[in-house]
Amino acid sequence: MLELIISLVAGAIGGNGAAAVMKNLSLGTAGNSIVGIIGGGIGGILLGMIGAAPDAAAGGMDMGAIIGQLLSGGVGGGVLLAVVGVIKGMMSKA
Repeated sequence: MLELIISLVAGAIGGNGAAAVMKNLSLGTAGNSIVGIIGGGIGGILLGMIGAAPDAAAGGMDMGAIIGQLLSGGVGGGVLLAVVGVIKGMMSKA
């Protein structure tokens, strides 16, 4: 459960960070956070599915596991924000 929370928080940070870098894809602070949270959750789940996530039940949460969750959540949040931002931009041009 802690892994999911870390991924969600990192996703929100990643979504807002990606929006700060790519201002044309920004959805506003709330939109960036919501999309980032969803992307962070998806990123954490995908990392676990491919077996790259450390198993908390096997050895507990160590610093490596926390950093892995932060990175996967942040990247997932940033990537999903970019995808949603591009789709939103394409829809507004049509």
